[in-house]
Amino acid sequence: MANENTPAEADGGLTKLGRLDRAAVLLMSLGEKDAAEILKHMGPKEVQRVGTAMATLNNINQTQVEGVVAEFLEAVSGQTGMGLGSDNYIRNMLTQALGNDKAGALIDRILLGGNTTGLDSLKWMEPRQVADLIRHEHPQIQAIVVSYLDADQSAEILSNFDEKVRLDIIMRVAALEAVQPAALHELNDILERQFSGKAGAQTTSIGGVKVAASIVNFVDSTMASDLLEQIKEVDEDLGIQIQDLMFVFDNLVDVDDRGIQALMREVSTDLLVIALKGADPMVQEKIFKNMSKRAAELLRDDLEAKGPVKVSEVEGAQKEILTIARRLADAGEIVLGGGGEAMM
Repeated sequence: MANENTPAEADGGLTKLGRLDRAAVLLMSLGEKDAAEILKHMGPKEVQRVGTAMATLNNINQTQVEGVVAEFLEAVSGQTGMGLGSDNYIRNMLTQALGNDKAGALIDRILLGGNTTGLDSLKWMEPRQVADLIRHEHPQIQAIVVSYLDADQSAEILSNFDEKVRLDIIMRVAALEAVQPAALHELNDILERQFSGKAGAQTTSIGGVKVAASIVNFVDSTMASDLLEQIKEVDEDLGIQIQDLMFVFDNLVDVDDRGIQALMREVSTDLLVIALKGADPMVQEKIFKNMSKRAAELLRDDLEAKGPVKVSEVEGAQKEILTIARRLADAGEIVLGGGGEAMM
């Protein structure tokens, strides 16, 4: 990614931009159509984070833009008047990417700070907000909400409840198979009271042991261990089923080489270094052997040079990589070994 500038000139404040800000600058530089195509491949949480970063960008100079573009190996020469932070740009881009309904919900949250409607609106909310919303509702309603949302968001929602409630919810999630219209009507009534919106009520498959395992998989490791033990105390067979279906970072050793190589193409070096700091040596070797000799040497050097990293940061990086792995598995691009295959 070299250019003719000196390192100091090439940086131009680039190091001050975090990963989200860099992604936002890159999307803003691509134009609405191309940026929209990229956003189509992101999940709700990713779109919200990047969209918020775009909406709050300020004081971005051209040197920083060029540095970001060079870093991502893209050419944006001539696009100097981007109008960073433009509300119209963000509205048009998100509408192209998500359609009017979903974009409207996200635009309200990013640009207007407004509320959204319907069950899908919960996907755009912070986990603590969702927890507060359902805290005093019937446990079965809580289980339906947790089952419906993405596993990582649901795990954060559970962390806002005490142990007894967490256990009750996850047990109910594991027992769910299909939700009847009456239950969805009740849930929609709750949402309408909060958001004054409309939502449909059709029977749908939701929950189950696999969903419960996926949620527990995203819970903090200590909390997950405690929760599994509590589940086993109530229903040992169910606890074992959930444990068998969980896929953790160390299980990457069971993924075939082709799958690891596909996964590595989607993971940034910075994220990988942090994740491997606390990984089992067998996982590290699995990663190294599926890289070129030069790339593996550089990664080893980065690991040695990396100073102490907080356990929370390591776990966060590992969960990000697991999220990517599950996305690739859902798309049929890789097969997760062991319990991971059942997580799809």
